[in-house]
Amino acid sequence: MSKLYQGKTALITGASAGIGLEFARQLAAKGCDLVLTARRQDRLQQIAAELTQQFNIKTHVIALDLADPDAPVSLESQLQAQHLQIDILINNAGFGLPGTLVSQPWSAHAASLQVLLVAPTQLCRALIPAMRERGWGRVINVASLAGLVPPSASHTTYGAIKSYLIRFSESLALEEAKSGVAVLALCPGFTYSEFHDANGARSRVQALPKFLWMDAATVVSQALVALEAGKSVYISGRINQFIAGLCKFLPNSIAGWLVNRNAAKFREPNGANDVSNG
Repeated sequence: MSKLYQGKTALITGASAGIGLEFARQLAAKGCDLVLTARRQDRLQQIAAELTQQFNIKTHVIALDLADPDAPVSLESQLQAQHLQIDILINNAGFGLPGTLVSQPWSAHAASLQVLLVAPTQLCRALIPAMRERGWGRVINVASLAGLVPPSASHTTYGAIKSYLIRFSESLALEEAKSGVAVLALCPGFTYSEFHDANGARSRVQALPKFLWMDAATVVSQALVALEAGKSVYISGRINQFIAGLCKFLPNSIAGWLVNRNAAKFREPNGANDVSNG
């Protein structure tokens, strides 16, 4: 697999921490050049310098906020201006929006939808045609286990958005089946990263059993194997695979009760003014 990515260029959104940063590290180790994007330019430049020095690859930094509706078009324009050919797209940027639908202003919900739903779809539409012309491309849309289990109260749109991303990826994989472009929806569960610090949920989620957690390095390495194996959806880890399977097997009423009972332990029911994105 290492030679497969050598000399390719990957665009990674939300590359400044967590799963996005780990994708950058593992792809760089395989000889892949990188275009890193997130809001924190100084952090991105630091990461780019470290990976360039360690792996002797080319790195490019494009700092922007995908919550801005104009950001995807701006990103595409900057790629074209710098003559950057994207072979691998990792849609990873996240957005933490706790609370209920009515506890957050519409502006926060609109930003969440823009980052998690609109931008990934728009970037796929912008970059896949050139991949098809070259006969080779890879897309990973980072979804979530939340998109495969029954909904819970609070974090109202998150599971729904991730369900969309999973179905979207499945359809896209079917459309591109003969084009040389592989598409994967990655569905991690709880993963050690800065995400829970950013959205203020660390104190709650750290009380969860350790067996529910995975490290970002394992999540990413498994995702890359699943991608090359031709999977369109991959659930990280056996525990998460078991949970998703159990929710399919159980009646909706029971599965929903279990999800809501456990979600209440780590989700902020109100969450006003507690918003983060990456």
